[in-house]
Amino acid sequence: MPLSEQEQRLLDEMERNLYHSEAEDVTTVGARPGRANGTAIVVAAIGVLLGLALLVTGVIVRQPLVGILGFAAMFAGVVLVVAPPLRLTVPSRPRTRD
Repeated sequence: MPLSEQEQRLLDEMERNLYHSEAEDVTTVGARPGRANGTAIVVAAIGVLLGLALLVTGVIVRQPLVGILGFAAMFAGVVLVVAPPLRLTVPSRPRTRD
């Protein structure tokens, strides 16, 4: 059953709006955050090493709380590198199209 003229215009308008909003979503989602700078990487590495030392110490002395604190420090160090706070980032290089 064919669409009426009004239904066809409404469908065309919805399609145009969808394409327009989809293009905006792609540009918004495609924006990459900055990458971690040297300070964030050094602090994260120290956190991971300190956490590892605490974790091993907690196992050796059989103190679960020390081990849990060590794991938390390691986790925080990894999170700092993967998703650094905005003040510890430098702009990433823009993407180039091939």
